Amino acid sequence: MELGIGVLSMLALLPIIVVFVLIVALNWSAKKAMPVALILTILLAIFVWGAETAQVGAAVINGIVAALEILFIVFGAILLLNTLKETGALQTIRSGFTSISPDRRIQAIIIAWLFGSFIEGSAGFGTPSAVVAPLLVAIGFPAMAAVCAALVIQSTPVSFGAAGTPILTGVGSGLGGQDNVMAAIGSMPYDDYVFSIGAQVSVIHALAGILVPLLMVGLITRFFGKNRSFMEGFKVWKFAIFASLAFTVPYVIIAHTLGPEFPSMLGGLIGLLIVIPAAKKGFLQPKEEDVFQFEDRKYWQPEWIGSLQDASLKEMTGKKMGLLSAWSPYIVVAVLLVISRTIEPVKQFLQQPALTLEWANIFGTSITADASPLFIPGTIFIVASVFAYFAHSLSKRRGAYKQAWVDTSKTWVQAAVPLLLAVPMAQVFINSGSEVYESMPLVLAEAANTAVGDVWPLFAPVIGASALSLQEVIR
Repeated sequence: MELGIGVLSMLALLPIIVVFVLIVALNWSAKKAMPVALILTILLAIFVWGAETAQVGAAVINGIVAALEILFIVFGAILLLNTLKETGALQTIRSGFTSISPDRRIQAIIIAWLFGSFIEGSAGFGTPSAVVAPLLVAIGFPAMAAVCAALVIQSTPVSFGAAGTPILTGVGSGLGGQDNVMAAIGSMPYDDYVFSIGAQVSVIHALAGILVPLLMVGLITRFFGKNRSFMEGFKVWKFAIFASLAFTVPYVIIAHTLGPEFPSMLGGLIGLLIVIPAAKKGFLQPKEEDVFQFEDRKYWQPEWIGSLQDASLKEMTGKKMGLLSAWSPYIVVAVLLVISRTIEPVKQFLQQPALTLEWANIFGTSITADASPLFIPGTIFIVASVFAYFAHSLSKRRGAYKQAWVDTSKTWVQAAVPLLLAVPMAQVFINSGSEVYESMPLVLAEAANTAVGDVWPLFAPVIGASALSLQEVIR
């Protein structure tokens, strides 16, 4: 007996609901919650949707391979960050920001919005919060305000984080090989299809992102300012819009020309190169009497202050260096990414079959898992870390570089287990279709389409997000 679309749609929502309830409502760790959600998704796929066991197993294997790719990127990004901490480059980068403007609103826009977007584009996976929040605290922000600013900007740049991983891996691996998708795109090469999705995403995010810096400073002044006023933040609206456009315009252009690896990374970098000199020259800066500062720390509420609050630049190690030298490893990342993605002979060499790991037609299904280790951004991050080792003379302090690897490994292991469960869960969710029923995301889409009719386009993004966000929620 076939189930109706209403019952099926409720069952398809169960994995998402379980993740939400266990992690958000019951405060379970992802390590505990994701095995439950994965097993539930597998059981639904086999016993309700009627998916072949081989199909489900292949989806799990494909998910594990995709998760390992992501974890490799995570490892490289965090290793580079820890290397720069040990060399002193991170301290130099922090210090460089404090001399731009005394106004906390301007500092938040430049550091959280522009620098945070650059870090999201180059590293992703929550790294902006790990870098931006301590940076803001180090220059005098309440810890809670710093975290708020760092999280608010995780919107516009996030789809192109870690050199485009959400588009290339989330969309590319998630939709690749799906019969209905391949039929819809016809003769269009699949890489071009993914490219076009990235281009469209950039326009949508850029339009919404125009107001993100303004919203961020409004929240800072409303909840952490002396006068508790949104308007105090909105007074710098001209500078906020200017900084927003300095990022979003290059962001859209790059998405339409270079591809999904670069919009956030190069958009953030270009934005910094435009906005910082302008701010130093006083462009659109508040008058001296209108400069916003936080009250003295003794007036801060206790919940604003955390263990992060007392972290200082004294904790940073390494030598003093010039700003260009401090930034040089990230410049290496940007240059190598551009070369490896835009120069066809280099791209073909890195992706050649001899350097690619592939498991074709897993368990006799149409699902194929493959990875090109040298093409994955994680390799480039590791190369940049080695570059910093020599360029910043860390070879004289080998123990410090070893510590960077040790710290990175500890962080990586914590992220590995839940991600190795979350991505396979998303793959099973997407590949749950059978001769009887369409896959779970398509069932949700059909139910929503039936319910809302002609206004379906307003709800379609929610359905897409429900599938793809399963592998994002753990990050």
